Amino acid sequence: MMWIVRLALKEPYTIIVLAILIFLFGTLAIVHTPTDIFPDINIPVVSIIWTYNSLEPQDLADRIVTITERNLTTTVDNIEHIESQSLYGIAVVKVFFQSTVSIDKAIAQITANSQTQLRQLPAGTTPPLIISYSASTVPILELGLSGQGISEQSLNDYGLNTIRPQLVTVQGAAVPYPYGGKATPGASGPNTQALQAKGLFSAGRGQCN
Repeated sequence: MMWIVRLALKEPYTIIVLAILIFLFGTLAIVHTPTDIFPDINIPVVSIIWTYNSLEPQDLADRIVTITERNLTTTVDNIEHIESQSLYGIAVVKVFFQSTVSIDKAIAQITANSQTQLRQLPAGTTPPLIISYSASTVPILELGLSGQGISEQSLNDYGLNTIRPQLVTVQGAAVPYPYGGKATPGASGPNTQALQAKGLFSAGRGQCN
């Protein structure tokens, strides 16, 4: 290390110029270097979320998840493995891909597969929610609800209609629908055709069971 000292004593102006250049280029690099709290990281995982409020977990697994997994393995490329979880009214299928896969292509294939699969599923099944993961979409907070003497329907309603509307007002927050528990059964409207056949009609917006 002594040669640095000798060089600095022998060529002081050269060392001063080098120090100024390092300071200037360092400052420019700091100013122009992009920063991100959540950088764009390729996470080769895609989730397929099916919802069907009236189905039990076992029915979801047998009638939706099994068909989804079978179709994915025949129409989607570069799958490493598949994981699934069935809850009351909701099923989550996670597709793990090889590290070299193009996520955009994978999502396109899964979307096309899901649209085709709808014909094989129970009547009334809606297209699934397809989610790709990145550092900015990893959940930072999970909230669980429980209550002694409170029904699963009441907890589901409270999470959906009371807690979620307050959380979605937070700037930058993305709050999904709650899952688990049981959804409150919806009321059915009057059978318009049956009423018309008897010479009657439905007035207003009343609901009957």
